Amino acid sequence: MTTPNYLWHPDNHAWTRDSHLARFMRQHGFDSQDDLHAASVRDTAWFWDAAMKDMGVEWFTPYAQVKDDSRGFPWTKWFTGGEVNIAHNCVDRHVRDGHGDEVALYYEADSDRPEDRRALTFAELKEAVDDCAGALRAMGIGPGDSVALYAPMRPETVAVMMASFRLGARFVPIFCGYGEAAVVERIESCQARVLFAVDHLHRRGKSVATGVTARAAAERVPSVQRVICFDRPEWTRFLSGAPSFDGCERTAAEEPCLLIYTSGTTGRPKGTVHTHAGCLAQMGKETRYAFNLQPGEPFFWFTDIGWMMGPWEIIGCLLYRTPVVLFDGAPDFPDSDRLWRTLERLKVVTFAASPTLVRLFMRATEGKGPGGHDLSQLRLLGSTGEPWDETSYRWYFENVGGGRCPVINISGGTEIVGCHLSATPLIPLRPCSLGRPGLGMDVDVFTDEGKSAPRGSVGHLVCKQPAPSMTKGFLNDDARYLETYFSQFTDVWYHGDWARQDEDGTWFVLGRSDDTIKVAGKRVGPAEVEGVLTSHPAISEAATIGAPDELKGQVLVCFVVVRPGWADPTEAELIAHVAAQMGKPLAPKAVHVVASLPKTRSGKILRGTILRVPPLTTGSPAAHSADKTCRATRCRDAIG
Repeated sequence: MTTPNYLWHPDNHAWTRDSHLARFMRQHGFDSQDDLHAASVRDTAWFWDAAMKDMGVEWFTPYAQVKDDSRGFPWTKWFTGGEVNIAHNCVDRHVRDGHGDEVALYYEADSDRPEDRRALTFAELKEAVDDCAGALRAMGIGPGDSVALYAPMRPETVAVMMASFRLGARFVPIFCGYGEAAVVERIESCQARVLFAVDHLHRRGKSVATGVTARAAAERVPSVQRVICFDRPEWTRFLSGAPSFDGCERTAAEEPCLLIYTSGTTGRPKGTVHTHAGCLAQMGKETRYAFNLQPGEPFFWFTDIGWMMGPWEIIGCLLYRTPVVLFDGAPDFPDSDRLWRTLERLKVVTFAASPTLVRLFMRATEGKGPGGHDLSQLRLLGSTGEPWDETSYRWYFENVGGGRCPVINISGGTEIVGCHLSATPLIPLRPCSLGRPGLGMDVDVFTDEGKSAPRGSVGHLVCKQPAPSMTKGFLNDDARYLETYFSQFTDVWYHGDWARQDEDGTWFVLGRSDDTIKVAGKRVGPAEVEGVLTSHPAISEAATIGAPDELKGQVLVCFVVVRPGWADPTEAELIAHVAAQMGKPLAPKAVHVVASLPKTRSGKILRGTILRVPPLTTGSPAAHSADKTCRATRCRDAIG
């Protein structure tokens, strides 16, 4: 066996010995992380109980039982009998305990002007949550109601989320780049009673009228009583229309608090359901042991509230009084040094970015780059969302982290609001790796036959035991939940990723084993795009695949069949049609008209047949990217 090419060696960095994870291991008598992990899956109830106590989570009523799996793996309940609330743990208790003057949130607007930046203390955040909770309560919002949000990362976003948790309501974040149809589908599914938004989203100095989309979507969903835009007078009127409320619902541990929609291959978004205790357990565990969060040390994950990592970082950071950087803008506006200036000015300790974002900065030809700024405060780098290539990973490690910061690469999903696999500062790290299984996560690599695959071979990523944060079914669709995760292997969670564990114990995820496509880390089901295309009056059938792209990882390439008697619509027209419904970030790169699509006898489109059209070139991502237009043309010719 060749010697692994480790980039990060924990023994070379003294701070790792004082980390939360190292201290937890010493407290419980473990000499290595691998030994701790083995114990955490040998007795998951012991581990989650010990972790919750170590995290310092406060309970209104202590739980009587850690895990109840009497109904089987898919319906396992956690911390039964306990009452807890995220808002109390992330906001209220910090002010109570005398930390109100500490910074909770930093806000960075698109403009990069000093006058558009904000910093909120915990006391100011609590006041905002009190006001919002009082106004929502005056509307009659309470336990079981859904509060939707179609807005970027702003302080008001955090206030609405925490106010919803306070009241026992369900917070429903929606990506602010979605089009009207996608918003309608989500707020209708959860029967949202109120939709928060911004009237105008600002990107690269330009204004996008997202308020128009929000109001148009709300008009189509009878349950929505009000649309409230943060950047209009209606937000101030909403807050001033009722007395503040600083109470807190004593929510049951298993009470749903967060609904996040994720796309799948059947097109219809899946509503994943997460609980107060589940979110605190998984998010709190990961931010504590993998990222070693500390009070007062700014944390900046470049993400959106509509994706899992938005709620993940807000809840995980505020639990430990770690300031969150809310970035509401383009990463390279007004110039390519924008992010590096932000990291330097705020003295960010933990910074995380997707491989797509890193590749964007690698291509920057202007500005000083990360090496031209003082990033010495950085201690950890993070990443998730898509597989790395080694060139980009090394650039991130060496140029942003200065060769001294571990890349805490994590992989899981919206369905578990956390990780199956996670690097930590206490293990040697190879380029592109995901380190080890997350603590308490009994993951494995299975063959098609449902057996553990030999080390070094590629197989299906599975989890053999439940975890507190796993979705409580799908909203209004338990049958689909069972079909998605438990039909492949008996009593085992099938996650849908290809994975590999090498001889040295290092793990890698190699992409999705289903049709789901990731465009710059954003998951979209082909059928969801195809449904939008076939809503065009000229289109009868459609197929969508993901093509390699040097910057985004994948881009959407679509193939359509035109209805008889209709003139072929232009490619630009069809791209615009998808962008109007799905949002510009999910607009296809190309749309080709073909005579027919390959199908099974039952009528299912064979996307795999299209994907198997071989590329002309092999080798580097750049070569594949350069070939994607030629390949798309050959796909068109092969199926047309």
